Amino acid sequence: MKRSSLPLLGFIILACGLVALAIGMRRGVPEGHMIVTGKALIGGPFTLTDHTGKRVTEKDFSGKFTLIYFGYTSCPDICPAELQVISAALDQLGERARNVTPLFITVDPERDTVRQMADYVGNFHERLIGLTGSAEEIRAAVKAYRIYSNKVDHAHASGTAEHSHAINDYLLDHSSVVYLMSPSGEYLSHFTYGTGVGKMVKGIAKYL
Repeated sequence: MKRSSLPLLGFIILACGLVALAIGMRRGVPEGHMIVTGKALIGGPFTLTDHTGKRVTEKDFSGKFTLIYFGYTSCPDICPAELQVISAALDQLGERARNVTPLFITVDPERDTVRQMADYVGNFHERLIGLTGSAEEIRAAVKAYRIYSNKVDHAHASGTAEHSHAINDYLLDHSSVVYLMSPSGEYLSHFTYGTGVGKMVKGIAKYL
């Protein structure tokens, strides 16, 4: 290779990396989830309590793929809609879905007690696991998965934000993205709000 071609090659590599980053952000992944190498900085250790009252960590789900969604039980539309899509996708995958564990992690630990989570997940897929914990534990999980979650004073909120819903005297604004994680806990793919059942099935099936 001629020496004069090296700067051009470097420019092309950098440009490709920036394009990949831009595409990832346009698909709904908040800034900071991806780096130029293409490896997403999503996931990590957590300690939470499942809807049966059992203390669990990320290690309890190793060896299987996981579909992880963060939301809260008082959410009137987006959260239940996403959980219904996940449930339908698992049903369509049939026997292959036995190697996929769906997890619903609350971003509202103050209201989402173990009992509340148990009542809620029972409305969806039979294998859906609800996870809650202390405010500190939930903050750690939210940080590990790069989820945006914030309480907004109801009096100052316009009520037009796509992912904001009134809960008593405040709104809870949060990301709406489903993560597909590998059996070793590494990020594989994600599905943004509005992804249809068929597309989610195809997106999961290619890794099974």
